[in-house]
Amino acid sequence: MSAGAPGAPRALDLDKLYTARLHAARVRPYLATALFALHTVESRQVPTMAVDRYWRVYVSPGFVDRTPVEELAGVWVHEVSHLLRDHHGRGDRAARLQGIEGPGARLRMNIAADCEINDDVFGDGLARPEGAVLPEDLGLPGGELMEDYLRRFGLGPLTQGLVWLDCGSGADGMDREWDLGPDGAHGLGEQEQDAVRFRVAQAINGRPGHAPKAWKRWAEEAFHPPQPWRELLGAAVRSAASGAGAGEDYSYGRPSRRSAGLPGVVLPSLRRRPPRVSVVIDTSGSVSDAELGSALLEVAAIAQAVGGRRDLVTVVPCDAAARIVHPLCEGEGIPLLGGGGTDLRAGFAKALRSGPRPDVIVVLTDGQTAWPAVRPPCRTVVGRFSRPKAPRWDEDDPYYRPDPTPPWARVVEIGSSAAGR
Repeated sequence: MSAGAPGAPRALDLDKLYTARLHAARVRPYLATALFALHTVESRQVPTMAVDRYWRVYVSPGFVDRTPVEELAGVWVHEVSHLLRDHHGRGDRAARLQGIEGPGARLRMNIAADCEINDDVFGDGLARPEGAVLPEDLGLPGGELMEDYLRRFGLGPLTQGLVWLDCGSGADGMDREWDLGPDGAHGLGEQEQDAVRFRVAQAINGRPGHAPKAWKRWAEEAFHPPQPWRELLGAAVRSAASGAGAGEDYSYGRPSRRSAGLPGVVLPSLRRRPPRVSVVIDTSGSVSDAELGSALLEVAAIAQAVGGRRDLVTVVPCDAAARIVHPLCEGEGIPLLGGGGTDLRAGFAKALRSGPRPDVIVVLTDGQTAWPAVRPPCRTVVGRFSRPKAPRWDEDDPYYRPDPTPPWARVVEIGSSAAGR
């Protein structure tokens, strides 16, 4: 059947669709870069408009025909918000953590993501599209994140009218049959996506009075993304512990294969043993009680990172002087004594003098300390407690500046890892 024959499906009205996008860019100028980064794909498999994780927007021609331009503009902003707020990545993590999958899980995540967006996206020149779900429609408070909403509701009578809802894999991370996938045309790579987010964040920060609070918070985190520091710290410890020379020693328990070439001579073989880790905890007055509590939690996580062998992990509390070396296997209540000045060089010395010598030293500190002048004879990982941008100098010495962390240490910033908008 030809396109012009009676009953033929109508083609996508691109003029109307792009007019709506232009209107969206005019009323939300800080989102213009993201709006024009989307590549349009005509699709009769989507109920309205949907996005995939590669920044393609799939559009139903029938939906465009029956929807006013002002509402289409709102849908443009809604869909690009899913991508800017990384709902596909956050949906992947939520599904993994909660063990959820299937159409019901997809619908719940889509509704939760829509609630996060819709409670502050409309108004000020942007019309609310018909059928857009708000948190109050489900008896939920506004101003929360997708992850919060997921914990607060299940599918039931209040969501029966939303079974049609499908914003695509860009809203929940679950692939659809219409997705073109990573190898399809006109998709954006990760670096291109990050560049778009960065430019949008720049636009929001450049005119802060023109964006809602939720977008301002998002822009701040786009410039300073929260780090999954627990995962980073564990990975850094595992990397240091598995490096060449770490946890290796010669053993006669299994002779070397080279012994066969030397009759009558038994050569030892190089065997890998579980690595020994010494954790030096900064207990000076500049470290808060909350940070010390966090440090003890990290000690347990470090033990897991090296295979759960608590007998191979020791703890050295240190301020200006190193305290007793505590084996982790001897009890949970390790006393973190201190409260004075800071000189972690004593902690390094204590850890290296304790026998047997550690393969890895992990230092948990705020960084306001002197460091050893010579690289220690083992790998070093520094978990540094986050601090405000303004440095905290010594009030008794206006010329004091803390030494920078030495280049031979692997540094992981310890701070908040909550998911952002």
